[in-house]
Amino acid sequence: MRRHPRRGEAAGQVTKAAPAGPSAAGAAFGRRLGAVLMRGLWRPRVLGAERVPAGGPVILAGNHAHNVDGPMLIGTAPRPVHFLVKKEAFTGPLGPFLRGIGQVRVDRSRPDRDAVAGALAVLARGGVLGIFPEGTRGDGDFASLRAGLAYFAVRSGAPIVPVAVLGSAVPRGGRVRALPPPRTRIDVVYGEPFLAGDGTGRRTRGALDEATSRIQKRLSAHLADARRLTGRP
Repeated sequence: MRRHPRRGEAAGQVTKAAPAGPSAAGAAFGRRLGAVLMRGLWRPRVLGAERVPAGGPVILAGNHAHNVDGPMLIGTAPRPVHFLVKKEAFTGPLGPFLRGIGQVRVDRSRPDRDAVAGALAVLARGGVLGIFPEGTRGDGDFASLRAGLAYFAVRSGAPIVPVAVLGSAVPRGGRVRALPPPRTRIDVVYGEPFLAGDGTGRRTRGALDEATSRIQKRLSAHLADARRLTGRP
């Protein structure tokens, strides 16, 4: 039986389905696996998890002081999370594993359209996108933010939930160890969700710069609150 063209489709052409995005089932499995590993190796204490909306698109914006911060958030978040992960991590067998648990590969050296499409697909289907907005592991104090977080927040309309991971980067002998010592207590503190945009829906460079400034203030304030709450330096 001959198929008639659909509305908006030229004769003889077939409309391609939109990409499904990273695996939601994979992220759910990654969360279960992460919970076992993180709670088996260390002693995470999660505060304010009820602030993460139970449904709908959400962006978790975390500080990044240690390589264990991403797995810690994946394993302790109240919902499955798809993180933007640098392409350098997708080497050897770790690459297929990260893809299998729904993480998003991103090339930080150039505008990565595939990563942008994957992240927006997560939010479009009502999932949770995780971002370390500082762009790389550093002091974990939100001192330098990239505009990517603002773009995703304004473009999708998803609320941002700030999250502080404290205690993972414990220095030993003046240097941060490759992994925190076993059974170290690591605090994961969630803040109140907020919207990054100004309500106009504008996505101009100026609007994104203003959104980035608003985000930085909210994230820095949350980090200060989390440190007071936990007694962390």
